[in-house]
Amino acid sequence: MTSGSAVSNPIPVTRLDQADPALLDELLEVVEGVARKGAFTMGAELEGFEDEFATYCGSAHSVGVSSGTEAISLALRALEIGAGDEVIVPTNSFIATAEAVSWVGATAKLVDVDPSTHLLTAEQVAAAITPRTRAVIPVHLMGSTVDLDPIMDLAREAGLRVIEDTAQAHGADHRGRRVGSIGDIGCFSFYPTKNLGGWGDGGAIATDDEELAARVRLLRSHGESPRYHHRMVGTTARLDALQAAILRVKLRRLDDRNADRRRLGAALRAGLEGTSVELPSPAFEGADHVYHLFIVRSQQRDALRAHLEQHGVSSAVHYPFPIHLTEAYGPEPKGSLPNAEALAEQILTLPLFPTMSDDEVARVIAAVESFDSQE
Repeated sequence: MTSGSAVSNPIPVTRLDQADPALLDELLEVVEGVARKGAFTMGAELEGFEDEFATYCGSAHSVGVSSGTEAISLALRALEIGAGDEVIVPTNSFIATAEAVSWVGATAKLVDVDPSTHLLTAEQVAAAITPRTRAVIPVHLMGSTVDLDPIMDLAREAGLRVIEDTAQAHGADHRGRRVGSIGDIGCFSFYPTKNLGGWGDGGAIATDDEELAARVRLLRSHGESPRYHHRMVGTTARLDALQAAILRVKLRRLDDRNADRRRLGAALRAGLEGTSVELPSPAFEGADHVYHLFIVRSQQRDALRAHLEQHGVSSAVHYPFPIHLTEAYGPEPKGSLPNAEALAEQILTLPLFPTMSDDEVARVIAAVESFDSQE
């Protein structure tokens, strides 16, 4: 292929699964059902989804909310974390993890990540604890699982609460348990591109703590129970019935979709071994990965990205700035959290989605190999 030549069928970074005609028909049917009932907020669809999602996660309770960001904010408020408190957050994450902390008035204590796994470790948590620290938010980033056991041990010893950010790892296994069910509370996003995605914004929490779940239920709907009896200052952060109905359909397919992601991720990893790109390491032996996104690291990231585009392979950068270098959070002096800073300059997201074909996998691998061969 010559430089600048058109590519008729470029491979996207992600492709939403509504392209499946059978799934689309079922989704449209449940949407019509909600419309005909006229019950758009709260109600049976939401309760049904919450019960099914709690069972799926292996948690006693689930509460649907309006977004993954609100899930974290409401979890923090339910834990009575606010002004004067610190919450440890990995700087290599989407900014929403830190924003949720800021919105409740607490301070996001941004820390570095392991350069090989791209994830938070217990050692980094231990070094960041101060007398003001109340909680830590491990982020299961891009579908990979944090090594939670040492973080949980440390948190219990230090009296910290653990809030799992599971927005990018629905259904991932952690030593026999689902992520999101291990900390004090797990927080999920159902943004359309997630492994479990709706047709708009949505989120949920999962927990075994009945009191925490009850507080989140109150907080998401103006602190109201029963109607017009306001027991605390809350907000509007409900998961609507349309999204709940859609998510119930998609939840039944999540394990199959994740199996597709694992198979495709393994094929890409095998094909890219020995090329110039570096693949993230698992956080512990046998760690699961549900490949929300497929991340590689390249010393020539921008040149590789341009080459891939010429060969019909889309790519993205998740994320171009660690949180501590964003305008919203400082920025801190460059060099303060060097591992995450180096990652931001070198990471690249390659295509991976459940309906990706074997031919598309081969095209991605071939495009990387052709980049290497021209050097």
